[in-house]
Amino acid sequence: MTPTATPTAATVCLGETMAQVTPADGEGLERSRELRLAVAGAESTVAQYLADLGHDTAWVSRVGDDPFGRRIVAAVASRGVDVGGVRRDTSAPTGVYFKDPGPDGTRVHYYRAGSAASRMSAADADGIDLTGVRLLHLTGITPALSAGCAALVEALLERAADTGTLVSFDVNYRPALWSSPGEAAGALLALARRADVVLVGRDEGESLWGTVTAEEIRDHLAPRGTLVVKDGSVGATEFTFATQEFVAAPVVDVVEAVGAGDAFAAGYLSGLLSGAQPRERLALGHHLAGRALRSIEDYVPAASAPSARTERS
Repeated sequence: MTPTATPTAATVCLGETMAQVTPADGEGLERSRELRLAVAGAESTVAQYLADLGHDTAWVSRVGDDPFGRRIVAAVASRGVDVGGVRRDTSAPTGVYFKDPGPDGTRVHYYRAGSAASRMSAADADGIDLTGVRLLHLTGITPALSAGCAALVEALLERAADTGTLVSFDVNYRPALWSSPGEAAGALLALARRADVVLVGRDEGESLWGTVTAEEIRDHLAPRGTLVVKDGSVGATEFTFATQEFVAAPVVDVVEAVGAGDAFAAGYLSGLLSGAQPRERLALGHHLAGRALRSIEDYVPAASAPSARTERS
């Protein structure tokens, strides 16, 4: 493996990114004659949007020393994201996943078992200096990849507490990555309670913890800081210790829902980093999510999104 360079950006996003294969004609995988190759990963998607919006951002991960890995790193770097913290593993492949459009929606098929990113461990935290980092963004996908990845998340949470780095955690529940719903419910609840900013879908809360409303999620999580509950086409609610703010989602002609949650997270976090008020940051989240919903791409460059304010020092 090549050594990891310590990222120096103000915001660090950590997690796996995979090569994405999609039918070029919108047909299902069984019928399509042409396939398109793209790049997709929750955390790197957030990093790219944040860079688009003017934030100094790094993505940290591990990829295989293969064409897919090199393509991924080049693509993310081309958006202005610092990729100095990405390792290339010579003994494990880059993960791949396939989108399979159909009349009942898009199904996703993952081929990530044993991937380079799944081999990350607490030792990788040694290459991540959070001194001076304003925000560390994590998701519930990473701890589900392997015991080593779960240990890495734990190490980074401890380090963030020592350095005073704000931690955002998007629950991002992926049932296929967990041995059981019960295992996921306990692990993701514990991680969410340690984050400063938690993002979760209302439907995720219902699947994991049996919570039906945004208020029930708040009461169940008892978050230490800010909680944002996303409720699809209905809207999103931000909870703090003393406040509650709801912003309705704009009406969108949906092409595909994949990627909208990461776009929302990026928009919201951009507003947070820029000092925007709750309604403004929720609205920016909806704006980026709407762009993603209108496209088959997981990441839609945010060139025409409202500009973020200059980050506060």
